[in-house]
Amino acid sequence: MRTIVVVAAVLGGGLVASSAGAAEGRLKEILDRGVVRVGVQGAFKPWSFPAPDGTLQGIEVELAKSVADTLGVKLEPVIITSANRIQYLQQGKIDLILGGMYDASDRRKIIGMIEPAYWSSGPTLLAKKGAIKDWKDIANKPVCGKQGNYYNKQVQTELHANLIAFAGNTEGKEGLRAGKCVAWLYDDVSIMADLALPEWEGYEMPVPVLYNNPWAAAVPLDERDKAWGAFMAGMAYRWQADGKLIELGKKWGVTMSDWFAQQHQKLHWDTSYLK
Repeated sequence: MRTIVVVAAVLGGGLVASSAGAAEGRLKEILDRGVVRVGVQGAFKPWSFPAPDGTLQGIEVELAKSVADTLGVKLEPVIITSANRIQYLQQGKIDLILGGMYDASDRRKIIGMIEPAYWSSGPTLLAKKGAIKDWKDIANKPVCGKQGNYYNKQVQTELHANLIAFAGNTEGKEGLRAGKCVAWLYDDVSIMADLALPEWEGYEMPVPVLYNNPWAAAVPLDERDKAWGAFMAGMAYRWQADGKLIELGKKWGVTMSDWFAQQHQKLHWDTSYLK
């Protein structure tokens, strides 16, 4: 019966099992095991990082907990890296990835990317407070960046910035401190992490994110269109529809891009027809 409850509860009745035994594959394994193993980054504040007592906390940990609570099982967070997360999922060491992973066409061939995406990131600027007020302010000015970033050429072409590309993040940000450029161009999630540190007091992220890249949860490829994938798609939809992601962003002090409001508006529960 628990299978009926959890799947129907998430999908609003769109997928209803005929009996408790109808659960198959990974979803049945999780329910039988009584534990869902979720891969999280583990050292990336505020998405997943150690609490003072050694347990993991953060946005992705709270999302993982909501999965476990809806299933009625325990959560086992498993720390993953960008190098091993896909292998862990394919090898059955974890049931789900919630670890800042871009939804990319090449990854869709080997793992089951869940729609809708639960987060997104993209390039923005780190600059001294008051120095930059609009993306147009970097036109014909030196901007520090990192070699190889896919958006470098777009920023140069569309915003007419004079990009100074460094091999590493440290060198690029030190270039900003040294006055070699008016801003550091990089991913907003990394800049937000920098701004939480005392050493970046007096700096800000003054402009909205460009070129959003969606972050998706992922299940094993052969589970994507089965009960486990359908269940997770329902969870991801609910996170967007009920505003949970926006609430988590506020709780953890994250500057939310316009993408979240757009997704919430697109997917929110419409109860107007009930009136």
